[in-house]
Amino acid sequence: MLLRRLAFVLLWLGIAGALLALAARVLPWPLILPLLLVLPWVALSAANGVLGLALLLSRDPLPRVLPALRHAKPGLPRGLTGIAVCLRNEEMARVLPPLARLLDGLAAAGAVQRFELWFLSDTSDPALIAAEDAAIAAFRAARPQDAARIHLRRRAVNTGFKAGNIMAFLDAEGRRLDHLLTLDADSEMSAHAVLRLVAAMEARSNIALIQQLIVGRPASSPFPRLFQFGMRAGMRAWAMGQAWWQGPEGPYWGHNALIRVAPFRTHCRLETLPDGSTVLSHDMVEATRLTAAAWQVWCLPDEAGSLEANPPALPEFITRDLRWGAGNMQYLELLKRPHVTLLGRWQLAQAILLFLCAPAWALAFALAVPLACAGAFEGVPGWSLAGVMLAFWAAAHAPKLAGYAEVMLRGDRAARYGGRARFAAGALAELVFATLLAPIRVAHMTRFLLALPFGARIGWAAQNRADRDVGWEDAVNLLAPHALIGLALFLPLASWAPWALPFAFVWAGGLLLAIPFCVVTASSRFGAWLRARGLAATPEEIAG
Repeated sequence: MLLRRLAFVLLWLGIAGALLALAARVLPWPLILPLLLVLPWVALSAANGVLGLALLLSRDPLPRVLPALRHAKPGLPRGLTGIAVCLRNEEMARVLPPLARLLDGLAAAGAVQRFELWFLSDTSDPALIAAEDAAIAAFRAARPQDAARIHLRRRAVNTGFKAGNIMAFLDAEGRRLDHLLTLDADSEMSAHAVLRLVAAMEARSNIALIQQLIVGRPASSPFPRLFQFGMRAGMRAWAMGQAWWQGPEGPYWGHNALIRVAPFRTHCRLETLPDGSTVLSHDMVEATRLTAAAWQVWCLPDEAGSLEANPPALPEFITRDLRWGAGNMQYLELLKRPHVTLLGRWQLAQAILLFLCAPAWALAFALAVPLACAGAFEGVPGWSLAGVMLAFWAAAHAPKLAGYAEVMLRGDRAARYGGRARFAAGALAELVFATLLAPIRVAHMTRFLLALPFGARIGWAAQNRADRDVGWEDAVNLLAPHALIGLALFLPLASWAPWALPFAFVWAGGLLLAIPFCVVTASSRFGAWLRARGLAATPEEIAG
């Protein structure tokens, strides 16, 4: 593993050095500073994408990144596994069908007797509590063969949010379990995927957690449909590349993962932070606690049978993004703590970098505008400037591009998406979508991060998961600042450096179009248009 990590570091440094040298030859020096700030993340993305593509195109890569698969024995699990579904004011009609399919699959495999289903509820709304109770009671009554294995546990106060909910369960009824499968309310896993995780964990007694790759469930709303199409391609390559060099010190993303209960209870109790706040992004902290205690955390970078839903529209996506950003910024405090491995600290730093890149990109564009208006790019050929932008763009999106390349190179995988032509059309639509979304994300995350030191906070409220249209008034109320920032940046360019407008639009055009982008990507009519043409369809949607 040491040689793998050394090889990765050399690749990472080589990519970073090449990008920096290219930028230094073409760009005015004031732009180099913000690009230096994003360079670690951009080079990391490129290195993981390159490694991921090489592994994905190789023969049988999964045992190379999760060796326990070689020793996993099919058959009836030895231990007892709890399936924990965390609820908070959820629409149960969306939660229960995937669980029914999972229980049916486990029964068909003859293994259902080694599993229990637990609903861990933090629901607080009285009407929703009543609906939740009725739905679970009906679910249990419809499955008399499983009734004794289906349980509901509800807390009066959601102390510690989801992490507190799970630990409270493990300290009570869950302490007799051997393993815990963590699921969110929008998760779906197949019986085959679950049994493979259990078999891999039972093959090695020093594994505390195995995180499976998670991809988006089929979506009808345009926003999640396009977003998860690109995310699926990118995460497949990223997770494969990263798993190769991280090995037994891998990530935890909070759900669609299997936990060994005993070490998790011992090492993953999360205290409040010095300011009294609760750790929001608990999952990566729990992973680093386990590896610091010499337990192994592995990633299974395979998408088969492991799904989730994504936010139905841009407003919900922004809320989730800010919540994750606030949680990841808490890692700045946790980096100071002792008893974290070197790679564990890198895991936390990597999560911080993901969001700190936003103000760096914002600074780069804010500097580029007055530099262009002042003639700082005079004498720089347009093709060389385009080359620098393309190089940084390709490096930042390398995992996604690698995932797209893998599908296009492999006819069997492309067939699952309806063929190469349909897949390529979906990829092109997603790239346009991502280009418009990126500056919107940068703007709202930058604004939020700048406000954090002054007391800005975001909680962990219940989430809307239902498809919905977004009206023009709501879009204006949410995104008027983004549009105004776009105008403030583009108007000077239009007056003093019109040659720069095409470059600027690729970089920040989403700010100008933020309001119609929000409305259109939530439109049920646009979603129906995409579905009718099979654009950005997932294999699960095509398979029916």
